[in-house]
Amino acid sequence: MATSNGSQTHNSRTESLAVAHRLLHIEADAVKALESRVDEAFSRALDLLISVTGRVIVTGMGKSGHIGRKISATLASTGTPSAFLHPTEAAHGDLGMVTRQDGVIVISKSGATAEILNLIPYFKLLSVPVIGLLGNCSSPIGEKCDTCLDVSVVEEGCPLDLAPTASTTATLAMGDALAVALLTEKKFRPEDFAFLHPGGALGRRLNLRVEEIMHTGAEIPAVPPGASMKEVIVEMTRKRLGAACVVNNAGCLEGIFTDGDLRRAFERGENFSSATASHVAIRQPKAVEPATLVTRAINIMETYNIFVLPVLDADKKLVGIVHMHDLLKSGIGR
Repeated sequence: MATSNGSQTHNSRTESLAVAHRLLHIEADAVKALESRVDEAFSRALDLLISVTGRVIVTGMGKSGHIGRKISATLASTGTPSAFLHPTEAAHGDLGMVTRQDGVIVISKSGATAEILNLIPYFKLLSVPVIGLLGNCSSPIGEKCDTCLDVSVVEEGCPLDLAPTASTTATLAMGDALAVALLTEKKFRPEDFAFLHPGGALGRRLNLRVEEIMHTGAEIPAVPPGASMKEVIVEMTRKRLGAACVVNNAGCLEGIFTDGDLRRAFERGENFSSATASHVAIRQPKAVEPATLVTRAINIMETYNIFVLPVLDADKKLVGIVHMHDLLKSGIGR
């Protein structure tokens, strides 16, 4: 009897796992289908949202409301002021949070949600743009929107075809697409993201500055302009940062020489017998200020394929150096 129960449990679990796999395929297909819908309507939605000088108000009922809250939160955290408006509460006074400077995103799978339909005349009276994330753009709500983004799906992942699954995933993905397109349009920077996330471990990591982790004083690999190549290589080896900074008597950076520069010089067959640090240094290397965010320093290194950055003060004097390993140890990755 125990074997029979065990077999039944195994068969039931196999069926459950198959349903789970099927759902993930359905949701993945639903998101994939959205790619072709980033079209003129999407561009129109971007134009409308960029023109908003107030907040982007997001509204939806039920599961659409939960997705709306997430979309609103994503917009707010990426530089587009936003707030969620519950349709039912809106009819009992919360409509006052919408101003003529705002824009509205309405979410509805059917495109006929009564609570949303009842609000649209008030949005029109305020002359605010209304963007629909709808499962049916040829619907009562769709007809009243300034532009409609089609988030319809072929089927839900729920085996009963009742609980919204693929449709909510598609709506959330389209909302994310709007948010990241907006942050791109607005030239939103890592520094801006850090400013909006000051709390907790994330805030600490994103607001970390180069001056907090850079090597200073005796840890800086530095040589004078007249140093021999032997002295340059010894300094690079001793400080273990893969570079030597060439610094003049005033403390200003004249250039930098890295282990990569050394390898390339040997490959070219250069003779270092009489060369000095000043002769081999790379002039005007990429550098940062002490207050530069670590996220920005990582971006510079990745963009220019370099592993060390001199740190200069306002007078262009060398005050530190930072290595890619230091940045990664800080816990910030891209």
